[in-house]
Amino acid sequence: MHSISIPMIGTDTAWRDAARRLLAARVKPDDVLWDFDGQAPQLFESTADLPAPRRAVKVSKDFVELANVVVWHKDPQRFARLYALLWRLKDTPGLMADRADPDLAKLRQMEKAVRRCQHKMKAFVRFRDLRSDGPRRSFGAWFEPTHHTMEPTAQFFVRRFGDMDWMIVTPTVTAKFTDGTLTLHPGDEKPELPEDGAEALWGTYFCNIFNPARVKISAMTSEMPKKYWKNMPETQFIPGLIADAEEKVRKMQDAGPTLPPERMAAIREQLKQSAQPASWNMLDADLNGCTRCPLHAPATQVVKGSGPRDAALMIVGEQPGDHEDMQGLPFVGPAGQLFRGLAAQAGLDPDAAYITNAVKHFKFKPTAKRRLHVNPTASEVDHCAWWLRSEVALVKPKLIIAMGASAARATTGNGKDITRRRGTVEVGTDGLPVFLTVHPSHLLRLPDADRASAEAAFIADLKTATGHLLQSAPSVMHITETIRAEGSDIAAE
Repeated sequence: MHSISIPMIGTDTAWRDAARRLLAARVKPDDVLWDFDGQAPQLFESTADLPAPRRAVKVSKDFVELANVVVWHKDPQRFARLYALLWRLKDTPGLMADRADPDLAKLRQMEKAVRRCQHKMKAFVRFRDLRSDGPRRSFGAWFEPTHHTMEPTAQFFVRRFGDMDWMIVTPTVTAKFTDGTLTLHPGDEKPELPEDGAEALWGTYFCNIFNPARVKISAMTSEMPKKYWKNMPETQFIPGLIADAEEKVRKMQDAGPTLPPERMAAIREQLKQSAQPASWNMLDADLNGCTRCPLHAPATQVVKGSGPRDAALMIVGEQPGDHEDMQGLPFVGPAGQLFRGLAAQAGLDPDAAYITNAVKHFKFKPTAKRRLHVNPTASEVDHCAWWLRSEVALVKPKLIIAMGASAARATTGNGKDITRRRGTVEVGTDGLPVFLTVHPSHLLRLPDADRASAEAAFIADLKTATGHLLQSAPSVMHITETIRAEGSDIAAE
């Protein structure tokens, strides 16, 4: 058994030298006891007095980079883990590329933790002026890192504050930079640091740059854990800033620039009365060249409406999906297929209705395997509503079924509270009745246990909508045989 003692300062160099000697002497990992700074009990008298290797021990660059970081982790098993992986590497050269290997995965986690600790140290060390009488200003700081990151992070402070003398004291290692020379010493308790007048100025600056509209408590505490707050002068202001955030946001909104009411009304009227395409040919041609919003660029093609152009019923969805984008037709993907099946159960023939979407281009996030659907923004829905108004003007439906928040916004101007508003008829922006319900894609996202009841509620919505249509246009023949046979019952519901 070989007992290896690794010092607190110069840990990386000492471990690399010991690992080279052990590997050259073919000492197995189970035959090594690692001791960090005399913390382990001395169970064995022997030490690793091994000769230097006669030839260089070749190790992959990836392993060297990993080891140079992991040695600073606080885990007492870090040296043993590294040497065990090094021992395996001599027989499995490609091991560093195996992401599924549990030993390597654990070391990668440790590497990430050390780098995160270094980042926190760079961000949260706060110096105080020591008021030196010499030609160079002198500063001191106290910090409590999670891992042994003072030594590997010291060069950052040398590069950043090379024009002054400073010291950073931690419980394990103290770094001192004097007259351009860096020295490392054993750690110490928190020193008595003088009050710094600049902290008041820094606190004022911090309060003035604090944006209450962007307050996210969980994100803030994740990036700036509370364990560091006690040594940061600005954190004393955070509770008050958070408490006043909502009121400050309201005042910012009230004080924000607005268009004069007369001018805003004129702009809205101008947008409302923009010349709509006078024919289907004009609408088709204009849609093919649509660049009203950025969604046209990544999409495969514009997805136009489909169905009878004199239909009494218009069905409006939210936006095309991947299948619709590829085929150029609305409601042909999973949500569309589900809708058609449930509509048939409700006695509604989708082919007798004009079907379209509030947004005409597919908005997505590309991934390695597929394109992921992304909800359109309110601005994108508003830009595309001009096309929907054109379709409404040409079709002249008796009733519009709006499915989902985007469809509700495009047809009524309000896309909020769909769950509360579903099953009701509202007057749309074009003066036509709009029946509101959820989008079929909502049903696809539900757990299996909730799916049946949700589908039944959706079928009930469609039956109610057809009842309204029969009441408003009893002579309409764009409903299935089921509706014509049972129209009076549905209307009664």
